[in-house]
Amino acid sequence: MKVATAAQMRQIDYDAIHVYGLPGIVLMENAGAEVAREVVKVIGDIADKKVYFFTGKGNNGGDGYVAARHLYNQGAKVKVFLLGTKEEVTGDARVNLDVLDRMNIDIVELTSERDWDKARIAISFADCIVDALLGTGFRGELSKPFAQAIEMINAAGKPVIAIDLPSGVNADTGQVPDIAVKATATVTLGLPKLGLLLYPGADCVGKLSVSDIGIPGELLTDSKIQQNLVTLQLVRELLPRRPAVAHKGDCGRVAIVAGSQGFTGAAVLAAQGALHAGAGLVTLGIPASLQDIMAAKLTEVMTRGLPESVGSAIGMKTVPYIEQLVAENDVLAIGPGLGRAEDTQAAIREVIKNCEKPLVIDADGLNALADNIEVLVNSRSLAIMTPHPGEMARLTKMSPAQINQDRVNVARQFAMQWGSIIVLKGARTVIAFPDGEIFINTTGNAGMASGGNGDVLTGIIAAFIGQGLSSHAAAIVGTYVHGLAADIAASTGQIGLTAGEVVNAIRAAIFAIQQE
Repeated sequence: MKVATAAQMRQIDYDAIHVYGLPGIVLMENAGAEVAREVVKVIGDIADKKVYFFTGKGNNGGDGYVAARHLYNQGAKVKVFLLGTKEEVTGDARVNLDVLDRMNIDIVELTSERDWDKARIAISFADCIVDALLGTGFRGELSKPFAQAIEMINAAGKPVIAIDLPSGVNADTGQVPDIAVKATATVTLGLPKLGLLLYPGADCVGKLSVSDIGIPGELLTDSKIQQNLVTLQLVRELLPRRPAVAHKGDCGRVAIVAGSQGFTGAAVLAAQGALHAGAGLVTLGIPASLQDIMAAKLTEVMTRGLPESVGSAIGMKTVPYIEQLVAENDVLAIGPGLGRAEDTQAAIREVIKNCEKPLVIDADGLNALADNIEVLVNSRSLAIMTPHPGEMARLTKMSPAQINQDRVNVARQFAMQWGSIIVLKGARTVIAFPDGEIFINTTGNAGMASGGNGDVLTGIIAAFIGQGLSSHAAAIVGTYVHGLAADIAASTGQIGLTAGEVVNAIRAAIFAIQQE
């Protein structure tokens, strides 16, 4: 499913009206009817229920007027609180406001302190509140009346239905500069907006539904819209099916170079992630002094002791041995727990530069590139890089806060500039391709905020490449499976969830995806 920016959605609406000839008032009618249906879903039998609307002066308010009419006709007790005056409402919204006027539906213009007092008292008796204040055009900071209305809605403690997106949320970034409506459910129109999927905005959405309001389908699937939602259906289509006659050699040979003294856990988790995601054969390249430990720990993984540099870590003299390991396998994952010694980092860069197999880079592999990002330009492989915001900050010379304020564009620009696939981890992982295409993943939970989960993801993605997926498909499928495994593992609670528990849920996640 495509995901629209505010500008793209405006263009879609414009084309539907001016190119296809679909009257805007028809789109507004369809939108309002969908909102009314959602209200009924949330609160049940609508007869005699008090449904109160807070509306702005634009088309978002117009959608609210249509919904108010439909609910009134179904027996609801409807009241509209308008931020402004009726005279300030224009266009299709004004047409629908005038209809409410003629139906003698109570419309309160919030222009005085007394009007606000009326609203505050009224909504304390409401069964449901509809947020029709602001649409996708909101930018910057809220004016005082809108901030006041949002505070009032949130304080009421009633079910809240937001139209298109909760007022106060930036439609493109999900940022909330001031305050935003905390909705019970959000009815978004035509396509989901980026701000509905990215935090902190995503935390305001409640249950999200995407409503068809009659926009021609080709406008909603236009290839110029380069943002996409990772859906179960998409992952199911991409996930490889294992034939009955498969043997281990058919299921991918995965090489992982990871670990150093004190950081053996990262190597273990990456290898286990690859195994549980279906890799046929996994070989872990580990500093030689640690091989015995790894061999005992990972009974299903082949281990290969690598010549060491200082402190039980790989170095430049290890490079030929790693390159031999790469030659024997289908894909290389490199970085977890390797350490930041200068010789180690130099070796990582040399391997990345010369690798001709699909490549997954994480953790210290990313750190090795932080001040030498040009290595990617000369690399012979399309690399998948899996940074968390801190690692992305080192790669881009930005702060983690700056990264999280605009995750989509940061990931997209980096992927395009350096010709790599970026899996920007975090609350709503963003997958960016070198051609500018973006995928947003919604599986996963806060329990994943613990050490080792990134290592697991590295192994999972590498495993899917080994099983025949392209690097592009593996990044999408691996991220979704990883998050879903965490969701399954968190069924008994998120606090204390470990990366090992996520590993143990990978098979269940894959099984759940494959069920028709």
